[in-house]
Amino acid sequence: MNAEIIAVGTELLLGQIANTNGAYLAQKLAEIGVNVYYQTVVGDNPERLESVLKVAESRSDLVLTIGGLGPTEDDLTKQIVAQHLGEPLVTDAAAKAKIDDYAATSGRNSTPNNAKQALKIKHAISLTNHNGFAVGDLYLNQNGTSYVLLPGPPAECLKMIDSELIPQLKKQGQQSRVFTSRVMRFIGIGESQLVTDLSDLIGHQTNPTIAPYAKMTEVTLRITASAKDEQRAEEMIQDVVNQILAKDGQYFYGYGDDNSLANVVVQQLITRKLSVTAAESLTAGEFQSTIGSVPGVSAVFPGGFVTYANEAKHQLLSIPSAVIDSQGVVSKATAIWMAKQARQKMQTDIAVSFTGVAGPDELEGQSAGTVWIGIAYRDDEPEAYLYHFTNGRQQVRARSVMAGLDLIRQKLAAN
Repeated sequence: MNAEIIAVGTELLLGQIANTNGAYLAQKLAEIGVNVYYQTVVGDNPERLESVLKVAESRSDLVLTIGGLGPTEDDLTKQIVAQHLGEPLVTDAAAKAKIDDYAATSGRNSTPNNAKQALKIKHAISLTNHNGFAVGDLYLNQNGTSYVLLPGPPAECLKMIDSELIPQLKKQGQQSRVFTSRVMRFIGIGESQLVTDLSDLIGHQTNPTIAPYAKMTEVTLRITASAKDEQRAEEMIQDVVNQILAKDGQYFYGYGDDNSLANVVVQQLITRKLSVTAAESLTAGEFQSTIGSVPGVSAVFPGGFVTYANEAKHQLLSIPSAVIDSQGVVSKATAIWMAKQARQKMQTDIAVSFTGVAGPDELEGQSAGTVWIGIAYRDDEPEAYLYHFTNGRQQVRARSVMAGLDLIRQKLAAN
């Protein structure tokens, strides 16, 4: 099935708000095997919306609109779609009762434009709005294009997609086969390199499919398989996963949309009963804040140090002034001393340190983005690694934190 998403709203065209609903809807449709080939944004204009509907209908099996279901005069999506389909609008009794009940309990009068939100296309399936009043529609056309109408506010739209639309599409037989996806997460490799390494797999993909996504500090791959049952789909995905791991397994750190490197590292530390601390300069506590957001981290993280100024490095970590004076604060030596002293003072198994130039100005003649990250693991000789990050102060700091987490991941894998 080929689908098209039409986002309705002048505010979207003007860039006043981002079309996050469209991205979420496309992702959810892909998970059940519905291909989204086009996304369109159109303003609150009846003629232009009608024109867009005609184009969408000529090339898509399923047209989904987002927005324009509210009570104001410019909310015309349902009226235009109904007119386009030659269908009348009728009142959805449950939606109208919800509006009336709210008016009664809140002490407000229900106005005629409120009742507009309870309208539905006569022969459509109503999609309940759990977080608002505008009812959604699923109009199934067995001999042509089917239509879905969703509200614009994200709290209403996303809930309706998850609770109403996706279950209805499955129920109506839009999913003839089982579609299963798995997300693989990679750190320490860019999207272009990962895609190059996997070019044979990606270039010849049919089923399963492999979709790469580049993020600020990592790359993900979504592997999706279609099969007669879930077990077979999972087997097909695992075969592709094994091939990917054989090529770039050293960069792989975990599965899942909502997983994170911090969560993976903390869980490994908890499992192995290893404690960690940190000494941070340019990151100013961001590493500790990141791992501190993971539930259960208190079992392995007693605390750490933020030593932004050189004097703080001397006072809190007892780093000899001579080290910084002779080697510089942005140096391998300082990073090693910071990691070594932090581990010793906190009596942990592992310590990481961060020193460098977040920018935008140079420091000690070294350009912005120059970062040394140190790691001390138990009684091993402490080490430090040089990185060069780009794209501004906040990205330098964020990438430094991820690099520090990845150093711990690698150290755990090697021991």
